[in-house]
Amino acid sequence: MATVIVVTNQKGGVGKTTTCAALAGIFRGEDKRVLCIDMDPQGNLSFSLGAEDDGYTIHDVMTGACDIREAVKTTHICDVITSNILLSGSELELTSERREFILKDILKIIRYSYDYIIIDTPPALSILTINAYTAADDLIIPMTPEILSLQGIAQLKETITAVKKYYNKRLNVRGILLTKYVKKQTLAEEVAEMVEIVAEQLKTEVLDVKISVSVAAAEAPAHQEVLTTYSPNCKAAKDYIKLAKLLYPEAFDEERTVIGFRRKKNN
Repeated sequence: MATVIVVTNQKGGVGKTTTCAALAGIFRGEDKRVLCIDMDPQGNLSFSLGAEDDGYTIHDVMTGACDIREAVKTTHICDVITSNILLSGSELELTSERREFILKDILKIIRYSYDYIIIDTPPALSILTINAYTAADDLIIPMTPEILSLQGIAQLKETITAVKKYYNKRLNVRGILLTKYVKKQTLAEEVAEMVEIVAEQLKTEVLDVKISVSVAAAEAPAHQEVLTTYSPNCKAAKDYIKLAKLLYPEAFDEERTVIGFRRKKNN
């Protein structure tokens, strides 16, 4: 049965989509069955993974217009359920008594078809975000080493606490992931100290792996490639591989090394 991973932060520009795409590429490089679900009306993950902007979307799935299996698109990277601007009206459209459980209930249909389901969330604490948290096994919270990004995480605390209390007691906050990180940068070090306090409040940790700042990370989506295939030797790509191995060691064959979608036996 699939592990459902949700990548979240209510602040934009912190690397949520890049993190989703990178993990998807790494898991596919290990021959795992991967589905990415784009829950952001902007559709950035859909575009980054090369999914066509046609057919059914997650909006259709959530509103009952189609079966979830009809919305799955297969790309050269992984399976994807796309998003578009129609999803922004979900707050008004999803009005059923169990509206917080819609995604979780739907995923039951396909959870046994995948090893990992990765969900990208919008930069807002909406019903879409709550649905993602309710369906999740694991929560990863990326943030940049900036004070405004830290405030965004602090505001997640109440939502996460409420979801764990009312909708998903098994929700596991795996950690806070520092992205666009520059070692020895004074501000980054100060924020890193402050984020430790927030992590303690969320009963989680600041992950040991930090994702280095990278031009390639910004370029890869334009080529509809994940970072680990677009620039596999850059520091950020190697950081993401370390992250995947840290959080999901069970995904890896110990006798092989991941380089994008190619795997080479160790000497």
